[in-house]
Amino acid sequence: MPGQNKWILLLLAGVLLLVLALPVSGPKEQETEGTKKETEVEEDYASQAEEKLERILTQMEGAGKVKVMITLSSSSEKVVEKDEETSQDESQNSTSETTVYEETADRGQTPYVAKELTPAVEGVVVLCEGGDEPVVVQQITEAVEALFPVESHKIKVVKMK
Repeated sequence: MPGQNKWILLLLAGVLLLVLALPVSGPKEQETEGTKKETEVEEDYASQAEEKLERILTQMEGAGKVKVMITLSSSSEKVVEKDEETSQDESQNSTSETTVYEETADRGQTPYVAKELTPAVEGVVVLCEGGDEPVVVQQITEAVEALFPVESHKIKVVKMK
C-alpha cells in the first residue's frame, strides 16, 4: 500500500506539471478580437465622417470635386454605469463604487454602458478643385470648424490636381 500511494502521488504531480506547462491562448485571442473590433469601429467612424463631409463640401459653391481625410487622436470610450454608496462616520467619510451589470442571452453578464464617447478628431485635410481660391479655403475651414472641434491650424485645404 505505501508504495502504491507514492506512485499515485507521482502520477498526480506529473499531471499537475503537464497542466501547468500547457499554453493558455484563450484570453489573448479575445483581447486581440476586441482590439480589432475597436479599430474597425474607429475606422468606420472616420470613413463615415469623411464621406459626409465630402458630400457637404462638394455642394459648396466654388469647391468642385472634394476628397477628405480625417485623423483621430483618441479611440472611442465607453462609460460604464456605476452605483455609488457613501457612508459617514464621526471621523471619516467613505465611498464605494459597484459596476452595474446587465444580463444578455448570448454573453451572460456584461457591464451596462451608460454612454459611448466618439473618437476625438485631430486633423482634417481637404483636397478640392477650388482649393486655390482664398474665399473657398476660408469657407471650407469655417465649415470644418463648425462640424468638428478642431482648431483652424489643424485644417488644411489644398487644390486638387
